[in-house]
Amino acid sequence: MSEEVIRSLSVRGVSYAYRVLRRPDRCVEPVMVLGGALQGMFGWPQMEDRLTPVADVVTADLPGMGGAEALPPGPSIELLCAAILRIIDDLGAPRINLFGFSYGAGLAFGCARRFPGRIARLALGGVPSHITEGQVAHWRRASRFLTDGDTDTFATMVAEGLLCRDESQSVTRRELAYRYVRRAMLQAALHSPHAVDSLRRALTDRPDFSGGLSGIPALVFSGEHDTVTPPARQREFAATIADSHFLSIPDADHWVVLERPAEVAELVVRFFTDRPLGTVARQAATGAGAVADPAWA
Repeated sequence: MSEEVIRSLSVRGVSYAYRVLRRPDRCVEPVMVLGGALQGMFGWPQMEDRLTPVADVVTADLPGMGGAEALPPGPSIELLCAAILRIIDDLGAPRINLFGFSYGAGLAFGCARRFPGRIARLALGGVPSHITEGQVAHWRRASRFLTDGDTDTFATMVAEGLLCRDESQSVTRRELAYRYVRRAMLQAALHSPHAVDSLRRALTDRPDFSGGLSGIPALVFSGEHDTVTPPARQREFAATIADSHFLSIPDADHWVVLERPAEVAELVVRFFTDRPLGTVARQAATGAGAVADPAWA
C-alpha cells in the first residue's frame, strides 16, 4: 500500500507543490513523472499503479502548472529545472529516475543536462525534438481561440494537433484518446489559471534538444504514428545520447501513454529496473548513440 504525501515548496519566490506515493519496499530510485504543459500532479493515474510496486512515484504542479503560482515573464526552462532540483533535494534522494513525456521530455532532458549527477536513468516519450513552422502556426491559432474565450474550438484544435487522424493508420483506442485529450484540454482551458500562458510558453520557450548527453542511461520511445515529431526524428535525437535505446510502440501515435498504457508502463518499469526491453516494443532503430533492441516478440 502506498502512502500519499503532498509538499509545498518555492523556488525564486514562486510557490508550487509536489506529490509522492511512497512504497516502503521500493527497489529502485524514486521515479518522477513530467508531462504536458497543461498537466498537473494528478494527471498520471495510468502510470502510478504500475510504477508504485517498484518505486516511489513523484508528480508535481510545477510553477505555472496546475495549482502552482504563475511563472514570471521571460524564459522559464531554468526556473522549472531549478524547481525539479528542489524537489529532488526535498525528497532526500541522492538520485532519481526521470520520466518525461511530450513537453515534459524537454524538461527532463534539460535537467539531465544541468545536473546529471542527480539523475539515475532517463526515459523520454513522444519527444518534440523537431517542430515545424506549420505546427507552430496551428498552436498559435489555437491559443488565439483560447484567448478569445472559444474553449471548444481550442480543445478541438489541440486534440487534432496531437493525435493521428489518418484513418489508414492503425491506432489503438483512437477515438477514446481523442475524447480524453479534448476533454482534458477543455477542462484545463476552463479551470486552469495558467492555460493561456502555459500554451504560449510551450510555443515560444521550447527546450533545446541539441548538444547530446553522456553518462546517464536513456530510453527514448515513440508511438509509431506520432505526428508531433515523427519517430525517425526522435530516433535521430536518441542517437545524440551516448548510452541510449530507441523503441517505437505499434498502433499508437503521440498519445501512446493513453493508447498503449500497459505497454508503456511495462517498458518504463523494465528500463528503470535494468531488465531487457526487447519484448515490449515491436520496432527498434539505432543511430550513432542508440542501441537497437530485438523486435516485438
